[in-house]
Amino acid sequence: MISAYTGTQIRAAEEPFLAAGMGAVLMQRASHGLANAVVRELRARGRRLYGCHVAVLAGKGNNGGDGLFAAAFLAARGMRTTAVLTSATAHPEALAAFQRAGGRVHLLTDASVSELAAEVARADVVIDAVLGTGAKGGLRGPAAALVEALLAAGLPSGSGQLVAACDVPSGVDADTGEAQPPVLPADVTVTFGGAKAGLLADPGAGHSGRVQVVPIGIEENLPWPALRRFDAADLSRLLPQPGRRSHKYSRGVLGVVAGSADYPGAAVLACRGALAAGVGMVRYLGPPEVADLIRQSCPEVVCGTGSVAETHVQAWLVGSGMGPGDDEQLQRARDAVDSGLPTIADAGALPVLPDVMAPQVVLTPHAGELAALLQRLRGHSDGSGAPFPDRAAVEARTLEAVRHAAVLTEATVLLKGAATLVASPFQDAYSQADGTPWLATAGSGDVLAGIIGALLAQAGSDVGRFSDAGIDPEERWAAIAALAASLHGLAGAAAAAGGPLTAGRIADALPEVWGKVSRLSNSVVKS
Repeated sequence: MISAYTGTQIRAAEEPFLAAGMGAVLMQRASHGLANAVVRELRARGRRLYGCHVAVLAGKGNNGGDGLFAAAFLAARGMRTTAVLTSATAHPEALAAFQRAGGRVHLLTDASVSELAAEVARADVVIDAVLGTGAKGGLRGPAAALVEALLAAGLPSGSGQLVAACDVPSGVDADTGEAQPPVLPADVTVTFGGAKAGLLADPGAGHSGRVQVVPIGIEENLPWPALRRFDAADLSRLLPQPGRRSHKYSRGVLGVVAGSADYPGAAVLACRGALAAGVGMVRYLGPPEVADLIRQSCPEVVCGTGSVAETHVQAWLVGSGMGPGDDEQLQRARDAVDSGLPTIADAGALPVLPDVMAPQVVLTPHAGELAALLQRLRGHSDGSGAPFPDRAAVEARTLEAVRHAAVLTEATVLLKGAATLVASPFQDAYSQADGTPWLATAGSGDVLAGIIGALLAQAGSDVGRFSDAGIDPEERWAAIAALAASLHGLAGAAAAAGGPLTAGRIADALPEVWGKVSRLSNSVVKS
């Protein structure tokens, strides 16, 4: 599991070491790790180290010191090194080490922006070490002009040029992922002590490339993470597996209230997603014409027109493909949420739900739906007075928005996106980015809803696997939603195989993905 922290948490973990006079030791560990990461990246690309040109953009603080020390290490490997100082002052020891290693130094000014941008654009490696985790706001003055010029020149070019960010890309908030342009997108972000939450949440995640964590010795001082991400080993531990004496009812029964005359396919896709995710049975409640289509596509589904109260299930899925005029279906959706059972509420159900719910209710909005939800709820702000009036505002501060929605509603909230975020109303939050851009296709969210519903129905009272994985059983609903998001992304990537896909193929690919993850679990146990 990847654990990510705020910059404040990292700095607090460093404080005892700094008080003990170990600041230089921490910096050496960080810069050596950054230099090694650059070497590994170049070798993976088949590039020679000797004679490679490295340009480091160095700010005046410790982040700039990390970059300068790293460049000095690289110079010792036979690389040509250039430092562009964005301030008249720089970390003195790091600058001295860089110059002793033979590095060339340029001071960035308004007059030198164009010349230095041209030189940096010709480098084989660019290290962004201007702003670190403590910085608020983005680049300013000549530093901003330099990055704008590099972006205009097409950096990163995709022609083998490597951009490595030191701890965080300059302009990305380490705590929230908010990005203040201009930001130089990194191929890899080498971060120290622990991943930063802002590297795993959009828009920051979109600027960070691959994230590599370099241990520097503070890790035992770190608190509970601000954000977590499941890896394959976590999935293998958390996936429910039927026992020898399991039957369809013990494996979970999911009730589905979805679809309409306008969007009958949404109900079909939700049912297909649920069936592919291992639920024992699906019971559908809805219009006869939608039920007929479901019977044709999913004969395993038991269809009816009854009420929520008289339908015996372990969890509910409501909202996919429903519209404001579907009064009977919307009432069923409200009844499902009020039932106290685990419920995934998607799309058309979101506008009609109560303001306050419970953690076992999982809301799955996209950014536009989340903005509408927040505008409807009491408060209409993120606690600092700044509203989320529209999709753009949510997309600019995804982690803040999803956490705010979870606190206001007291439900678990999953915000769909390239990096899907899940927040519990307590403290746990997750980020999963296992998919492909091809998942942005009609019906994809309906399949995701089905996967979440299936996992909710199978959750039952078996909380041991969550506590064994370091997850508070009371917060397992957020973990289940994150698990579903990961499975959905992996299945989408497998189905796409690098090209376009349709939503139905995500469900088709899911059993094989599930099997691969399960086999990983078996191999871990055997070893």
